[in-house]
Amino acid sequence: MSDEWIPKTQLGKLVASGQIKTMGEALRSKLPLKEYEIVDYLLPNLKDEVIDIKRAQRMTDSGRRMTYSITVVVGNGDGYVGLGIGRSKEAAPAIKKALINAKLNIMEIRRGCGSWECGCGRAHTLPFLVQGKSGSVRITLKPAPRGVGLAVGDVARTILSIAGIEDAWGFAAGHTKTTVNYALAVYNALKETSKVRINPGIVLSTPIYSGSVVNVSGHKD
Repeated sequence: MSDEWIPKTQLGKLVASGQIKTMGEALRSKLPLKEYEIVDYLLPNLKDEVIDIKRAQRMTDSGRRMTYSITVVVGNGDGYVGLGIGRSKEAAPAIKKALINAKLNIMEIRRGCGSWECGCGRAHTLPFLVQGKSGSVRITLKPAPRGVGLAVGDVARTILSIAGIEDAWGFAAGHTKTTVNYALAVYNALKETSKVRINPGIVLSTPIYSGSVVNVSGHKD
């Protein structure tokens, strides 16, 4: 852990003391994630990708001023993904703000083999159909068998890939050229995967993965 990081929140102190050892435990603790250093420590191999850069100009008494709005996605390629937006007068500070916000918005998604055409048992796709929306954009993501790849738009492909989804079908409606809303719609759709609840005794047609394995009887191994 970096010597410069001095935890200020309860969650940060639990991570620093070793009482919380994984990102999954941190998120399930329900404690607010307010220090991006927690994510850096628990997910050291986090990747990031800039998916949108917008520049806006406005006239002031002192002349023309430029403002940058940058959208960044982060993930570890293995079930964790976050999305953040940063704004500043210069590009570098805007990217830094976006990275911090993306880390603070990180979530754990569920993956599985939800396609009836596959049944390989690997966590390579979505566990079931999910939908997300933001503004006018509506997106539907469906499980796909192995080998299909990511049959979605470029923005969705970047987010799904960095989240650890290898195969998926998807289609979108609305003003999809609005990249930020498109990205938020994909992020919100992935968020739906973590809302599933498995009751004892319910038989699943395919296993769902979220760190631990869920067998077909509905109980965790």
